[in-house]
Amino acid sequence: MEAAKVDPVANDFLQNLLIGNRANCSAIARKYLEVNPSVKDLYEQVFKTSLYEVGRLWETNQITVATEHLATAITEGILNELFEQIISTEKINKKVVVACVENEHHQVGVKMVADVFEMKGWESFFLGTGIPTSELIKFIQETGPDILAVSLSVYFNFANLLKMLEIIRVHFPELKIILGGQAFVHVTGEALERLGNVIIFTDLYLLEKYIDVLNSNL
Repeated sequence: MEAAKVDPVANDFLQNLLIGNRANCSAIARKYLEVNPSVKDLYEQVFKTSLYEVGRLWETNQITVATEHLATAITEGILNELFEQIISTEKINKKVVVACVENEHHQVGVKMVADVFEMKGWESFFLGTGIPTSELIKFIQETGPDILAVSLSVYFNFANLLKMLEIIRVHFPELKIILGGQAFVHVTGEALERLGNVIIFTDLYLLEKYIDVLNSNL
């Protein structure tokens, strides 16, 4: 199979993902943090880069869907391993609900978003995939978050996102909504305008700056 050029550490991680070696992937991640303690760099430069390449390989029929699912599961497992190391012990009185658009099946990216909020002292409710909009609305009513973060990985689900936003705004017109995900590479022009009053983040560094601004206003 032909792989695109990536950072050496990310490439090492990628190759181990593709053969399903979870132990090596975990060791690579931990060694990376020993040299560079920035979790955001690990997420962006290693995990995100590798998974985008996994997606490209799958889209071009160079790997099977089973291999793609395995790579995703391994990465998510490592996120769970690292969670206790990254959460902030200093909590602030802010909450975020983090979820995917209906019919989305990719949640690793949005889990990283939830982790960044946790690093910044927020209480993060990570709902992942498979949440109907009606149930999401009930959960928002129960928890009263300051922000709703939604992931769109596959552009095919853009219509579902628009419908979801329309319904949520009826119930929570003042709720801040932020969006992200690989699909937004393809969302431009009129499609962007149809999203209305939302903020779109293309990486975790921009998200962190946004959270820092919010935290500084407390």
